[in-house]
Amino acid sequence: MTQVSTNSLQAAYSPETDRYSRQRLFPAIGAEGQRKLATSHVALVGCGATGAAAAGLLARAGVGTLTIIDRDFVEPSNLQRQMLFTEADAEEALPKAEAARRRIAEINADVTVHAHIADFTPANAAELAAGADVILDATDNFETRYLINDLAIQTNTPWIYAAAIGSYAATMNILPTGDFRTACLACIFPEPPGGTVETCDTAGILNTAVNFTASLQVTETLKLLTNQPSVMRRTLVSYDLWTGEHSEVKAGKPRSTCEVCGQHNFRHLAGEGRPHITLCGRNSVQIHEHHRPVDFSSLSERLKPLGDVRFNSMMLRFQHGAYTLSVFADGRTVIQGTDEVPRARALYARFIGS
Repeated sequence: MTQVSTNSLQAAYSPETDRYSRQRLFPAIGAEGQRKLATSHVALVGCGATGAAAAGLLARAGVGTLTIIDRDFVEPSNLQRQMLFTEADAEEALPKAEAARRRIAEINADVTVHAHIADFTPANAAELAAGADVILDATDNFETRYLINDLAIQTNTPWIYAAAIGSYAATMNILPTGDFRTACLACIFPEPPGGTVETCDTAGILNTAVNFTASLQVTETLKLLTNQPSVMRRTLVSYDLWTGEHSEVKAGKPRSTCEVCGQHNFRHLAGEGRPHITLCGRNSVQIHEHHRPVDFSSLSERLKPLGDVRFNSMMLRFQHGAYTLSVFADGRTVIQGTDEVPRARALYARFIGS
């Protein structure tokens, strides 16, 4: 048997060569925690500002498998706060999930990334999140958050709610089972917030608020993945980085009358009343009625006489006057230039087909 000297072993695992040496030195993680992270699987629903920051942190921490689900593409206005993306990604209009996969491969080649260029819907939610130890919310609408909540409660999968807008950050852990079970999202918000809801396009957003939110979310994820649920926060916490105002709402106990975790009525997972989703206040509507493969080459030839067209293997973009249609490989289409669903449907039918 080959003999390896103590000096050789020390050199192989020296702080200078061990990627995770400083994280291993943190007593709450250590060598055993690092091994657990390497075999863990996190699903991120959304890869915009919070999702991109969280994905980067998880990859650098050594979480072994990431599933990234996002329906959108990189634009120049994203670059102020979406830390994984570059000007080249925006120029190419790369789908965010794919751009994130490529960047994480450069950050940590040991991390396996499953990139899904897709909308997270009742029809595909269970399949997309299958096998995940925890689901991270990085979305921009309550419709999808309620869907995540339904799926998590039904499958007993922990998930972490997160939101960032302006200088405001908020996050909450949802543990559906076990000794440290918490309230679910529907316990705290039986109905979505009423009135006009601010978005990043109406209220703006600081990249520091994004990173703060992602840091809180990922820290709680590391606690969970290293099997330390007892130290996870049991409140809905919100913090305004600009004013310093902050609050916490107790979320440690489920509400007995909760429709979701109490009665197991999964309306959102069943798809009841699911609308067309208007994206992030950007004067855009997403059409996802007809899931079918698209031949981008043929579609491009058909649309060229009508406007500017460019495409890659993942997406086609068509500019016609004030409208831009971004068509994904499964037929899902984002129509920019209107927030009126009838108008968006008419444009879709006219240029893509019904």
